[in-house]
Amino acid sequence: MKRPTLTRIAALAAFLGASFTALAEPQWIWLSKNAKPNEKVTLVHEFMLAGDAKSAMLSVSVDNGAKVFINGKAAAENPDWQQPTKADVKALLVKGKNEIRLDAKNNDGGAAAVAVIEIELADGKKVNVETSGDWKAATTGTTDFKPATVIAKYGEGPWGDVFARDGKTAKGKVKRGVDASVQAATDPAEIHVPPGFKVELLYTVPKAEQGSWVSMTVDKKGRLICGDQNGGLYRLTPPAIGSGAKSVIEPLDAEIGGAHGLLYAHDSLYVMVNENVKPGMAHGLWRLKDTDGDDHFEKPVLLSECNGGGEHGPHSMQLSPDGKSLFFNCGNHTKLPANLTLSRAAMNSWDEDHILPRMWDGNGHARGITAPGGYICKTDLEGKKVELFCAGFRNEFDFALDANGELFTYDADMEWDIGSPWYRPTRINHCVSG
Repeated sequence: MKRPTLTRIAALAAFLGASFTALAEPQWIWLSKNAKPNEKVTLVHEFMLAGDAKSAMLSVSVDNGAKVFINGKAAAENPDWQQPTKADVKALLVKGKNEIRLDAKNNDGGAAAVAVIEIELADGKKVNVETSGDWKAATTGTTDFKPATVIAKYGEGPWGDVFARDGKTAKGKVKRGVDASVQAATDPAEIHVPPGFKVELLYTVPKAEQGSWVSMTVDKKGRLICGDQNGGLYRLTPPAIGSGAKSVIEPLDAEIGGAHGLLYAHDSLYVMVNENVKPGMAHGLWRLKDTDGDDHFEKPVLLSECNGGGEHGPHSMQLSPDGKSLFFNCGNHTKLPANLTLSRAAMNSWDEDHILPRMWDGNGHARGITAPGGYICKTDLEGKKVELFCAGFRNEFDFALDANGELFTYDADMEWDIGSPWYRPTRINHCVSG
């Protein structure tokens, strides 16, 4: 016997004139438990409203992002699951049958979507529409819809209580997300520094307009060049120290974006392109120059293509201590550079050695990802000679070199595996040549 959903119960109660409020118990759903890299999935659901909506608030979080449509009209966009999107959708709802649709995407690893519409009808009755196994799912662009697969209950999995913002929300009591673009930065007075140092807040990035700044470097004029994870580049000119003036922010018209790493060196801006690669471009290491001195970068040049993207894609770069070469690193979902010519590690030595048959991750993460894993490469400033320095990491996002040229990185764990015999915790690694 098929269990009636909360949505059907709410609609029936409203129709009968009874007072009813549905508890929000959404579920994380997807097309299947084996999400594929770069997979695009459409999730749809029809629901009935017995009257006109007095208010309706949508909360949505999708790993790794989605556009939301209600009755065929754009309702909201969630570019980052870690920052849930909240939108007023009252004007899009009608009395009778309605449809909500999520055009979702996955970059790599596991994928799932959670959404709730909290509706109050004109007569005061309340209805919640939430993601569940009653939704339909299909590969985007097809009509092969089937029941959505429930990945986890709300509050479980790596996403946790994603709609909670204060850390105090009890499990099962969903507190809706807030607009991340208006969140205040940490008060400088709360940051403790040694005597003689002072912290000033230079700028709070409005996420809705300028995205999430995840990379930064300093140019030869002392200005900050910052990269939006899914968008373009911005230049920040800080005010004079102690002046109290505001920073000057300008978007750069450079034909590049989606940077996980930025480095300004030798009159060049090096960019590690990862997310939302523009047509005609590639993931990997790029260089931009301003040869005519007009303070505008010219057309970017690809130095090394590193095929991979998302959280485990191409990440960062550093200048060598002698300033004559670059190091760059990539996570374990990234293929070795297309123009790799040398390797300090014997490239025919790694293999998948297992005494027992392999058991892939039950949630689908890193299925098919084998050795050499995450890696660090070294190249000349022109990208003509790319050398594999070392490999075997999971997903080392950044790294540093000391004055002697010794290299260190911080590798990530798989939080789902905590407590298992094969769990490897986050750790600092001394990265030895070869």
